[in-house]
Amino acid sequence: MSRKRMIQAVNEALAEELERDAKVILFGEDVGMSLFGDTRGLADRFGTERVRDTPICEAAMTGMAVGAAAAGYRPICHLMYGNFLYTGLDAIANQAAKLHYMSAGQVTLPLVYMAVYGAGRSVGAQHSDVPYPMLMNLGGIKVAVPSTPADAKGMLKSAIRDDSPVVFLQPARRGGEQGEVPDGDVLVPLGRADVKRAGTDVTVVAIGAMVRHALRAADHLAKSGMDAEVIDPRTLFPLDERTILSSVRKTGRLVVVDEARSTCSAASEIAARAADQAFAALKAPIKRVTVPDVAIPYAPHLEKAVLPDEAQIIAAVESAVVDGRGG
Repeated sequence: MSRKRMIQAVNEALAEELERDAKVILFGEDVGMSLFGDTRGLADRFGTERVRDTPICEAAMTGMAVGAAAAGYRPICHLMYGNFLYTGLDAIANQAAKLHYMSAGQVTLPLVYMAVYGAGRSVGAQHSDVPYPMLMNLGGIKVAVPSTPADAKGMLKSAIRDDSPVVFLQPARRGGEQGEVPDGDVLVPLGRADVKRAGTDVTVVAIGAMVRHALRAADHLAKSGMDAEVIDPRTLFPLDERTILSSVRKTGRLVVVDEARSTCSAASEIAARAADQAFAALKAPIKRVTVPDVAIPYAPHLEKAVLPDEAQIIAAVESAVVDGRGG
């Protein structure tokens, strides 16, 4: 095991899968230049037939991935920013998500769309969105959102080997952070949540970049005698609701932390499932910590103001615990 940044772990996963299977191909915007660093050196190592730059046209790129997958390849389409999924959405929503069903299982699409998502780096509203809520709603696309370098590597390798379409989203603010990454061919199964911190008083479900804030908040809360359990769903579709609901039934309280905007967020779906299936166990109203329904500002101080942080998580947990104790 060694310490790596998330972008290094992603690069390692891509290299290992390109080496393992000649049917794996990688294309996208500036994958040769590798502006983010996650595809650095791959074109030199595997050649421009398998790792190639494409014109900046997401509608063409996402459609190419569908066609290549239907023809027997395992394409990885790198879209750079999560916002660029919007301009390539037709092939994703109308083709990738539906062709297996519409062909009665005759067409299999083992493809991965990958992008960096989220705010915190002052790159403007058109590069800072969190697109996974709309992807969760499609029904035919798996949605993977790692929070650590180890999970990023293991989940990406699983996504590339999966016979279903997968969108793999890297949290923008975690790409340069280091973490322990197991050596060798280690896979992290899609659809399985991870309990990052065990606790008994409140369940905190945090997604992607929010996991770090949730863990720090939990450490702070522990000093006040509040024992928070922190769960990282890792895969948002399919969602590991068994792990989440089991925790909620144990603690009786739920706080969901999500970098998406509040309306129709992943937090909304998780809260709804908990209210529907674990209502009798709840001791307090479910709390959501999300982004307001606004475009992400460019100015650093305004951007920081709309993003969830440790203070907001602590306040939500304290409110849930007080409500659960009757005031």
